[in-house]
Amino acid sequence: MFLEKINSVSDLKKMAPDELGDLAREIRNYIIDVISVNGGHLASSLGVVDLTIALHYTMDTPRDRIIWDVGHQTYAHKILTGRRKDFATVRKHGGISGFPKRKESVYDTYDVGHSSTSLSLALGEAVARDLAGKKHKVVAVIGDGSLTGGMAMEALNQIGHIDNDLIIILNDNEHSISKNVGALSRLLTKMITGSLYNRLRRRSMAIIKKIPVVGMGLYTFIYRFFMNFKGMITPGQFFEDLGIRYFGPVDGHNIGLLNEVLHGIKEIESGPKIIHVITQKGRGYVPAERDPARFHGIGRFDRATGVALGGGSNPSYSEIVGRTLAHIARKDRRIVAVTAAMKLGTGLFEFEKKSPDRFFDVGIAEQHAITFSAAMASAGFKPFVSIYSTFLQRAVDQLIHDVGIMNLPVRLCIDRAGVVGDDGETHHGVFDIALLRNVPNFVFIAPSNATELRDAIYFAAGYDRGPIAIRYPRGGARSPVAVEESGPIELGRSKPLVKGSDVAILALGDMVDIALRCSELLAVKGVSAAVVNIFSIKPLDLAGLGRIISRTRAFVTIENAMVSGGVGESIVAAIPARNREKCLFNAGFPDEFVAHGRVDELFRDYGLDAAALCDRILKALKKSAK
Repeated sequence: MFLEKINSVSDLKKMAPDELGDLAREIRNYIIDVISVNGGHLASSLGVVDLTIALHYTMDTPRDRIIWDVGHQTYAHKILTGRRKDFATVRKHGGISGFPKRKESVYDTYDVGHSSTSLSLALGEAVARDLAGKKHKVVAVIGDGSLTGGMAMEALNQIGHIDNDLIIILNDNEHSISKNVGALSRLLTKMITGSLYNRLRRRSMAIIKKIPVVGMGLYTFIYRFFMNFKGMITPGQFFEDLGIRYFGPVDGHNIGLLNEVLHGIKEIESGPKIIHVITQKGRGYVPAERDPARFHGIGRFDRATGVALGGGSNPSYSEIVGRTLAHIARKDRRIVAVTAAMKLGTGLFEFEKKSPDRFFDVGIAEQHAITFSAAMASAGFKPFVSIYSTFLQRAVDQLIHDVGIMNLPVRLCIDRAGVVGDDGETHHGVFDIALLRNVPNFVFIAPSNATELRDAIYFAAGYDRGPIAIRYPRGGARSPVAVEESGPIELGRSKPLVKGSDVAILALGDMVDIALRCSELLAVKGVSAAVVNIFSIKPLDLAGLGRIISRTRAFVTIENAMVSGGVGESIVAAIPARNREKCLFNAGFPDEFVAHGRVDELFRDYGLDAAALCDRILKALKKSAK
């Protein structure tokens, strides 16, 4: 067993090269064992085990800086960098994160969880290194999917322009250019990464430039000939034209070859380089190899079969959205569906099956998704854009500039609103209310159950007066619904659910269930608690909420979002002063980033579960009575 001896990168470097393949197999088995119990991002992490070993084996980490894009593929990285024993706690409450975290290790260069950031970070690192007169290497590892993001393209543009020493690893796991992996390509890659070749190349080109009269012309001719020849047999001409030297494709599961290539490229000190590495998602686990999309992010599963465990029988909120949209789109040809590389996660695969000509997956490009949809709305179509709350943050300018200002009827389906659990800070969807409720022209609603969500989708399909946003949480709905039917929705109307005289609990979205349980607990304590489903964030039902507040001694608000800028604050700010004084507190998340853990654990920690809310209300009522 090699893995048991790996407690640091220095232990890895003591291993013989021919032992690394066995270590890779042990790491894969360990990852599968842990993730089958904890859940996590399996396919992507299994795909880069060999590459991760090679990077730490050849680079002088942590002095050399490895910057991961997205970060969901860093399980092997964590295991190799002193967290082998802690890896069993990954994504658990109080355990290590499923993403790189600077507070965990000096080997985690940056906290990352969203895509397309690594190239900008790496270039900033390289520029800072050069300004400080240091000599370490900077390596960015980016996937082919992340490379489609606009931010990555912006970074590439500058990388080629300012010509700093920088290594980019393009992890290509979709096999889009796999036909170029062959003997000739391997021979060329080996040749152009060799130190002798690169010394001769630099010196000969410098000599040619100095030839009187014809020197520069001859240099230009030879350079263009070499680039054109290289472009015929390798797919890297795009990067070469940007000023980034291209090497590859390289087999990302041949550790010996990876070590050789990385050693060679380390010796090339001038300019940016990109190494095109071909990998297989889910490598080493047959179920993940066969269905990498399902194993991209997965909950607990049976290791022997790959079958998911612990799932409920009811559909998720995402599936309800997808099924409802797919159904109504059959009757309304103006409905289109847009997602940003999250077809499965947002439930829109149902729509694609039934209306493929009106389904658009724009890739990891949330900004483009919003503006693209704005133009379709302007042309009379009904775009539904389904994006996770945390990723919608990337398109705030487009929501304001391209949708809000022109009052275009784009329909936003804000998936994974609120805390999402084990993925932590980078994935919690707790900022959408604060970001969107202040944008003019937007309507914003938060259904509290499956039926309300279905009805909201029907309502949005017929709403043409401007943009509308619908937020809903991750996970299973309370009960199945028939998507072939719908009920009415009234904008700007809250929904009283329970009458009470002592305190009113004004709850939003998925917090309505918690408010109802809290009301029952308060009743046992002799406190009469009213419960109201706020439902409409914008416009707010100020008249209806005001009437309920006026009939009770006090009130609280509760939302699965940040308190600052949230719906509770907006209610308190808008009601008359005589009612404002009745507010005991606004419940939600404070001005800090929320760590990872199960949703129920996070609610408990932040005083948002029914028992904690009951205690908070009792204490606040007692204090206000003094």
